[in-house]
Amino acid sequence: MKQKYLIAALLCAASPIALAESIESIDEVVITATRVARPLKRSLVDTTVVNQQDIQNSQAVDVPALLKNLAGVEIYQSGGIGKQSSLFMRGTNSSHTLVLLDGVRINSATSGATAIDQIMLDQIERIEVVRGNVSSLYGSEAIGGVIQIFTRRGKGVPAFNVSGGIGSQNTKRVSAGYGGELANTSFNVQVAKFMTDGVSAINAGLVDTANPDADGYDNLSLSANIKQTLGEGHNLFATAYTSEGKIQYDKYGWGVSATDIDTSKSKLQKISIGSENQLASSWHSRLNLSQGLDDLQSATNGISNSSLSSTSNQLAWQNTLALNSSSTVLLGVERLDQHISSNNAYTKTARQVNSLLAGYTGNYGIQQVQVNVRHDRYSDFGNANTGLLGYGIEISEAWRFSANLSTAYKAPTFNDLFAPAGWGANDNLQPEKSINKEVAVHYARQQQQFDIIYFDNKISDLIAADNTWTLQNLNSSRINGVEASYAVQLEQTAIKAALTRQDPRDEQTGLSLLRRAKLFSNVSVTQQMGAWKLGGEWQHNGTREDYDINTFTRTTLPAYNLVNASLNYTWDKHINVNLRAENLLNQDYMLAHGYNTLGRSVFIGVSYQ
Repeated sequence: MKQKYLIAALLCAASPIALAESIESIDEVVITATRVARPLKRSLVDTTVVNQQDIQNSQAVDVPALLKNLAGVEIYQSGGIGKQSSLFMRGTNSSHTLVLLDGVRINSATSGATAIDQIMLDQIERIEVVRGNVSSLYGSEAIGGVIQIFTRRGKGVPAFNVSGGIGSQNTKRVSAGYGGELANTSFNVQVAKFMTDGVSAINAGLVDTANPDADGYDNLSLSANIKQTLGEGHNLFATAYTSEGKIQYDKYGWGVSATDIDTSKSKLQKISIGSENQLASSWHSRLNLSQGLDDLQSATNGISNSSLSSTSNQLAWQNTLALNSSSTVLLGVERLDQHISSNNAYTKTARQVNSLLAGYTGNYGIQQVQVNVRHDRYSDFGNANTGLLGYGIEISEAWRFSANLSTAYKAPTFNDLFAPAGWGANDNLQPEKSINKEVAVHYARQQQQFDIIYFDNKISDLIAADNTWTLQNLNSSRINGVEASYAVQLEQTAIKAALTRQDPRDEQTGLSLLRRAKLFSNVSVTQQMGAWKLGGEWQHNGTREDYDINTFTRTTLPAYNLVNASLNYTWDKHINVNLRAENLLNQDYMLAHGYNTLGRSVFIGVSYQ
């Protein structure tokens, strides 16, 4: 009954004076949805842009805190900022979303997931979120979608920026940077430090062996980039990023002491060099050589007990051919070399992937078409072929209809194929496969924007353990549902909201997939009053299934509601002061059974540009 009232309330709110997705995004140009720059309003796959202004308005610290406000995105975090996170895009597994940093893979080759909990927002300029199967563009992991994160770039007259603040749990944050353009060179350098005492990761009231002390987090991050224009249509570029986090966490179970101090050091890193060249009036070429790194070192009471590192070396050559003013062909070739090192004895530590991709996007009056195909050849298990077919039509000046059909896959990881003896690895595993269907209606006019999307994603050959605890391609799942968002700007008032209603389930058992709600939503309002901007936010997540941390039997996590508030004061065109209160009503809730979340917390900061 509560769900019915919630849906009704949100639908009533979806009037021209109520809901919102960022109004500025209506005229945005996006890259991730096609790998070619195109207007967002013509995208045939469900795409959301989070721009620099959105990031500043959110006052969020890290990527998980920002993404959890979007339709179709759920975040689980085990004990506060910096702790291990899982991202569920449209109800798919956390390893079913590909995360790119400036186009570079930075995921773990052993788990398949990306440590988004280690990406602080001080380095970030923009995020593009593409929901649905797009393996035909990017290869493995893109079953639920792709999240591409762009670091800050230098623009305009070179200038300094600095910001800092303090908050609850002894939280401290400081960031500084310098960037801009000089003649034919643009550049930017940004460094940031974040520290917090946090809270105990595991609830000691539920788990006797958990250490009840606060589990802190310390992060140092750095990004740098430079682009040199050599002539009209020709430039060279180089980018670098590193994030190093020191994490305290709690273990539980047999052989664990409540006095143990468990720590880990997590490093995400990427470097990239390349060139962009206009080889002819209709031929644009981009050549990029990059490396992504995920490194995790763990210790108990200061004694090392785990070491695991993944390196992804990537070479990509992409060519964009303009057939005419409204049609584009995409041709590309890629090479990916993955290597792992560990203190555990993996039976194989390297593999290679060679890929070919092609695409077409075209406008025919009021109609749009997108076609993508991709072939990936792995050195360990063989081939994977994927495709996407999308169609859109502008029903009127404001209304547009779109639909697409796509396939995707996730390659078995090193843990799946080559883990040490006794871990259940199976080198005969095949990729997990997916076929996704979706239809959507879009509205965009003046200061309003509305999107509603129905999706149906069937995932087969899911990797799971059989009765001998050996991994096999056993399971299948189906996830269908509706995402809705609407945006409006009413003079000095902007109201934002998103709602997702989904049914993520195991097809064999009919049981709900763990830690995924059937209903979740977000509504926020900001009001500009001269130099002051006041904001309020309400987040709702419905009940979710999980395993009890003690008995490992299924249990239900209660629904929760969070209320947040923010206040920003523009001192002058250079200085801003901001205040944010999280979980204002001090809601006691769990994202995963037995793990703590932050109670009421406050942060105040100052920034200079």
